[in-house]
Formats: sequence, structure tokens, C-alpha cells
Amino acid sequence: MKKLLCLLLSCAICVLSSVCVHAREVPVSAAAYVLYCPDNGKIILSDNADKQLPMASTTKIMTTLLTLEEAAVDNRVVEFTDEMSAEGSSMYLKKGEKVTLYDLAVGMMMQSGNDAANAAAISIAGSFEAFADLMNEKAAAIGMTHTHFVTPSGLDDDQHYSTAYDMALLMAYALQNEDFATITSQTSMEVHFIYPADKFITYPNHNKLLKMYRDCIGGKTGFTDAAGRCLVTAACRDDLTLIAVTLNDRSDWGDHTEMYDEGFSRYKAMTIDHALHSIGVVGGEADSVPLNTDELRVVVPADTEDVTTRVSLPSFLYAPIEEGAIVGKIVCFSDGAVLSETPIKAAQTVGQDRRKRSIFTYIKDLLHWLS
Repeated sequence: MKKLLCLLLSCAICVLSSVCVHAREVPVSAAAYVLYCPDNGKIILSDNADKQLPMASTTKIMTTLLTLEEAAVDNRVVEFTDEMSAEGSSMYLKKGEKVTLYDLAVGMMMQSGNDAANAAAISIAGSFEAFADLMNEKAAAIGMTHTHFVTPSGLDDDQHYSTAYDMALLMAYALQNEDFATITSQTSMEVHFIYPADKFITYPNHNKLLKMYRDCIGGKTGFTDAAGRCLVTAACRDDLTLIAVTLNDRSDWGDHTEMYDEGFSRYKAMTIDHALHSIGVVGGEADSVPLNTDELRVVVPADTEDVTTRVSLPSFLYAPIEEGAIVGKIVCFSDGAVLSETPIKAAQTVGQDRRKRSIFTYIKDLLHWLS
């Protein structure tokens, strides 16, 4: 009997081991960390993800984002002054030198320039305090509910803190900005000073993961004595983007590599083909309106083979209809679980037919589309 129990136990262990091969624990030395999938909002790996901690120069993701948003409207020239000076990492700006807002963003993301962060903050908001207000407003809009910014550079302050999860949300949001995505992906960038006009400096990117991990598409480093080593990165493989955040992590490069390897082994992105045509319109200048939808992309477990879709649409629409109006949705399923819901939109405007129409005409139209 004992031999039989031992045999059954051994078999059970083997089965469980084979089932859990993609759910192994990843040893991460960080005080807090998260591996996040922005496509579906799923947290793949985490520990202390909502613990408030200092985040050092990863702060500059927010500062750079606000700087690039301002530069897109007015890429003005900034003259460096004494009040913009800062201790720590620098892009080596000197009093009287002039660069554009865009190039200050480059200096922040490449060289982690505290001077660049200060210069951008004062140019945009007039003071560090006013710029911190802008940072906190943007954080609230993004959904960073456990974050408070005080300094544009990330230098230590008791009231300057975030969480691993909030920083993942910030990185996901920032990557939607094309200028940010371009800058953060570069291993080095050259800045051409406005004054002196003959000054050029090529700044290397402090984010070593760009060269260490082939799928890395960007990120930001950080370090202070209080915060320890902090790192926020993003990686993309086969259209699946993941974001890794570690706060106070002595082994950040290796930990990010391990986290990404695990995440990409567990999940994949799938693009679903689905054709949409048109839907009938009652009381309109046209009898029907064409439909469209965004690309259907879902994130699924790596061993998923089939995804089913269900179209939810009314039998017909009443005019008027504006282009872009949401008229239905496509729901993607796998194993009975909802993976995504994507809006179906009107592809063009259909105005209301202003001709005098009898009630019998409307009934005729209704019967046509209901038949």
C-alpha cells in the first residue's frame, strides 16, 4: 500500500511540475518590482508593486514626457542660468549656453542630466514647484494613484515617491508619445547647441539593457543613496510589449532580463482577422454605412491556438450618423474567457434625409432591414 501511495505521489508531482513550468518563481532582488503588459493591463510578475518608494532619476520619464509635449507646441530655445544648476548626473550645460527643449529631453534620457531637467522645468513652468504641480496633474490623469512628485530630476525628497506599478503605467503612457519612444530607444544621440553654434556633444544612453537584451526598446535608469538602483524598461517581442520596473535593486540588469524571459515565455500577442462590411440605415441620405474597427490584437497564454470572435451590432441604425460613432463591438474569447472588446465604428457620416417622407416609407425601410 505504501509503495502504491509513493508511486501515485510521484506521478502527481511529475504532472504538477509539467503544468507549472511556465509559472516558475523568478528571483528578483528588488525592494519592489512589477512586470506589466500594457496591452491588457495584466500584471505578470510583482512584489510590493504598490509600495511607495523613492524612484530617483526614473522620475525623468515624467519630466521628459512633459518637456516633449511642450516642445511639440513650442520647441523654444532655453538659455542655461545659475538657478538651473544641479548636483549629480549632468549633460554639462554651462551658464549662457542655449539648447532647445527637445534637446533637453535628449539630455535627460541619454545622460540623465539633472541640469537638463531643471532647465526644462523652469522654462516650462517658471519654478520647480509649479512644474511639480504639472507632474502631479499628469500623474493623476495617467492613474498613478500612489505617486507624488516634488523634484523634476528625481533627487531625494521625503515627499517625492512612487510605486513600481505606477512607474509601469507612466512608461506605458510615455511610449505612446512618438518622440519619447524614438529617444528612449537610441543607444546614443547628438545634441547641436544653439549657442555656441559650433558645439556638438554625443551623449551615450545610460540604459545598458538596450545592448544587453535584444528586445529592449527603451527605459530609464536611476540612483540615489536613498532610492538605491532603480530601473524602468520596456521590451517588445513579436508585437507583445512588456514593461519591467525595479526599485532599489542591486541586480537590476539581470533581474529585468529574467523577468522578460519569463514574461515572453508565458504570453504572446495574436492579431485576429475579421472583415466588417456595412449596416443598414433608416431615414438617411444613404441606405447603409460602412463599418471599421481598430486592429484586433489580443494577449493570450503562449500555448493558445484558437481565439473566437462575436460581433455585437443592431439590426439597423437611424440617421443621422457621425463618422467615428461607436455602433457596436467585437468581443474576442478564448476558452470561454473574454480577452478584449473592440468598438465598431461608422466609417463615414450619413446625414438625415430631409425630404418629406410618409410613415409608410419609414415602415418600408424598417421592414427591408429587418427582413
